[in-house]
Amino acid sequence: MNYEARLGGLKKRLAKENIDVLALLPGANITYLTGIEKELSERPLVLFLPSSKSARPLILLPGFEAETFARALPYTVDTVTYTDEEGYTGAFTKAVDVLHLAGKTIGMEARSMRLLELRQIERNALNAKIVESDQLLSQGRIRKDSDEIEAIRTAIRVSEESLKATCAQVKVGMSERNVQMILNMEMLKNGADGNGFPPIVLSGPRAALPHGVASDRRLQEGDCLLIDYGFRVGVYSADITRTFSIGTSTPEWKEIYEIVKMANEAGRKMAGPGILAEQVDSAARRVIVDAGYGEYFTHRTGHGLGLEIHESPYILSGNKTVLEPGMVFTVEPGIYIADRVGVRIEDDVVITESGAEALSTYPRELTSL
Repeated sequence: MNYEARLGGLKKRLAKENIDVLALLPGANITYLTGIEKELSERPLVLFLPSSKSARPLILLPGFEAETFARALPYTVDTVTYTDEEGYTGAFTKAVDVLHLAGKTIGMEARSMRLLELRQIERNALNAKIVESDQLLSQGRIRKDSDEIEAIRTAIRVSEESLKATCAQVKVGMSERNVQMILNMEMLKNGADGNGFPPIVLSGPRAALPHGVASDRRLQEGDCLLIDYGFRVGVYSADITRTFSIGTSTPEWKEIYEIVKMANEAGRKMAGPGILAEQVDSAARRVIVDAGYGEYFTHRTGHGLGLEIHESPYILSGNKTVLEPGMVFTVEPGIYIADRVGVRIEDDVVITESGAEALSTYPRELTSL
């Protein structure tokens, strides 16, 4: 990954928006710009990125982590540290002074900047103007390069191999939690680094809960089994959903399955360069509406996939983002009838120069376990 090029591109966008400095907390954007994974903790860590070409980034962090970051960072940064005993207040004062932030325009992530760090910056950077920069950051990440796409392919391959091995072990009488446990064990066997998100394993009427949590309910003959999951390899993850039949499927939910499968296919076929994100949503949704189940498709058709499971572009009505080569997103139509049945089929798609490629290839035909 060319992190210096990513930083250079960000500096240009910051300058264009008249933002003097961007302040980032641990998360996907720091990972994108540095390759470093770091979780938020009670000890503040802030990466300050000036828009000036000549100004170096500055990182504020606990002193005991300074050497680790210095070795891992892909470019030179200035460092301001603090100890547990002295606390972080003085470090914020020093960082703001070094960067001359008083009266400047500071960009922040509206969805992830904590009040703790925000207040420290505001108290020290007098008369500074704070602006939201989420859209500016997504502009750099929305189109994946070849390395990122290959990383997502790898995560999908590992995920699909793990699902295949799991399905071979599913039996009537097994609980949803048992299925999830097997899935996670297969994940580790196949070399994944972890879950991209907590797997969703739901059966029978519980499959009508789009974001339900696995329970002790036991699989019964005639159930549907919905598995929404995605394993992470490195810093990129898959996001796939398949719905299976436990034994013989009922006529009602077999019909619903075929409708969802056609909606998934319609969405994937619509995707391509120059197409609006909302057109993909409309194509998939129209199939379900025309079949008389429109009220039971209760969420957007998809979302971008990359360093985060949910990111731009969002595939929903009203989003007029033009799809471009390198954009990766899900197509995941579903029908959910409370206390009766739920079906979702989700694939990961990348826009190419000539159309769209489904990166996930796990069979979409209704399969009985």
